Amino acid sequence: MGEAVMTTRRQADGATVVDVRGSLDAATVDGLRSAVLETLQRDRPRLMIVDLTFVTFMDSMGVGMLVAGHEAARDLGARFLLRNPSEFVHRQLRITGLTSLFGLPSESGAQPYWI
Repeated sequence: MGEAVMTTRRQADGATVVDVRGSLDAATVDGLRSAVLETLQRDRPRLMIVDLTFVTFMDSMGVGMLVAGHEAARDLGARFLLRNPSEFVHRQLRITGLTSLFGLPSESGAQPYWI
């Protein structure tokens, strides 16, 4: 099991960004779940971006947490997007058919993931 570090920041445009580093797996996913759900409830941003630039591994628990975050944001009327997934993470989302749910192209590298 890996380690993960999460930081949350608000951009000038009002979007909330959760930066994730490390692995999203059974040992670390609860930390991201707490960060995402608590921030959504407390700040009620119109847009939440989860930046996955430095995520090196993600298993089904990580995928499930991202889906739960998306659903929680939707229930509050917010958008929930992923930014800069690594090739490994993008492949996991592509295999599960979730790229479009998170605003990602179906093929890695097809277009930039910048928002």
